[in-house]
Amino acid sequence: PKHFAWREREAQLYDFWERRGAFRPRGGAGAEPFCVPMPPPNVTGALHMGHAMFATLQDAMARHARLSGRRVLWLPGTDHAGIATQLVVERQLREEGATREALGREGFTARAWAWKEEYGGQITEQLRRLGASCDWSRERFTLDAGL
Repeated sequence: PKHFAWREREAQLYDFWERRGAFRPRGGAGAEPFCVPMPPPNVTGALHMGHAMFATLQDAMARHARLSGRRVLWLPGTDHAGIATQLVVERQLREEGATREALGREGFTARAWAWKEEYGGQITEQLRRLGASCDWSRERFTLDAGL
């Protein structure tokens, strides 16, 4: 090709690293552990400069610890942002001529989870594009049943 397709190549490399487990903790039983839990960004938004700054700093610390032979876990997650999520879902319902009360608790909760499944991955996808070396196989959401 005449020009290097860096966007395509970056996505391919990151996917390759993720599939190979490059960001999972490794090292022998004697390796000193190093764990950084990600302060969870809200599931409702997009990354801003503050997120990019913390992700860059944490990524640098995690990569340095890996290069130093430590067993590294950078644990990613997102926050449910309860009020913000509720507002977004209620706005959608209004546009459809429905209300939270009409749906009932279970219906509204199901609708909020559906919204999270459809739109909640935006921030984690942006973190991946930044090259964040999190162990995505352990990603958590603050409303996950196992927490």
